[in-house]
Formats: sequence, C-alpha cells, structure tokens
Amino acid sequence: MRIALLLPLMLLAAACQVTEDDQNDQITVQYNQDLAENVAADIANGAEEAGKAIANGAESAVDTARNVDVDVDVNTAGNTNRNSN
Repeated sequence: MRIALLLPLMLLAAACQVTEDDQNDQITVQYNQDLAENVAADIANGAEEAGKAIANGAESAVDTARNVDVDVDVNTAGNTNRNSN
C-alpha cells in the first residue's frame, strides 16, 4: 500500500529533466509530459502483467489443492489390523 502512495512522486521525478549550466551558474528543471505519460503507461503495463501472474499462480494453487487426496486413519485403539472382520 505504501508503494501506491509513492507512485505519483516517482512518476513526477521520472518526468523531470534537470540541466546544469556551470558557466552561467544556472540549473534548469523541466517537466516532460510525454516522458511522464510513457512512464505511466509502463507502470500500468507492469501492474497488469503482475496481476496476470498472480492470478495464474492462484489458479494453479487452486487446481493443485483440488487434486489432493487425503486418507485419514481414525483408529485410536492402536489396532493396526485394517481388516476388522
């Protein structure tokens, strides 16, 4: 959840271009909207792929759990003879 709060700041930082001019003692910071949109699209695609991977993993786990066969021995008397006849 905390990472979701940091995403807008990370997006803003990725879209900023800093230029330093030592001769004139100036620093220029520019916001590049195209870069911001590209980074946002990359983040959205990554989130979508992560969601698909999680869904596939969960589906695989459910399929594995459905195919489990459990045999329970309720013989509490200590009799190991399985044939009670």
